[in-house]
Amino acid sequence: MWLLRLLAAILVIGIGASLLIYTFNGNRYYLGLAGRLLKYGIIFALLIFALMFVERLAIIPL
Repeated sequence: MWLLRLLAAILVIGIGASLLIYTFNGNRYYLGLAGRLLKYGIIFALLIFALMFVERLAIIPL
């Protein structure tokens, strides 16, 4: 679980840095990079939550 929190922190730092660089530089590449990081971060988080949900379903006795 600590690894997921570390990855989330790195993702937030990466998005923030990209937006900060875009603010100072004006290069739209960094805005796109922040968008891609956000998109793939959300996809990764939904995948992890789905795996945790399936794990919960596997534990429930029938």
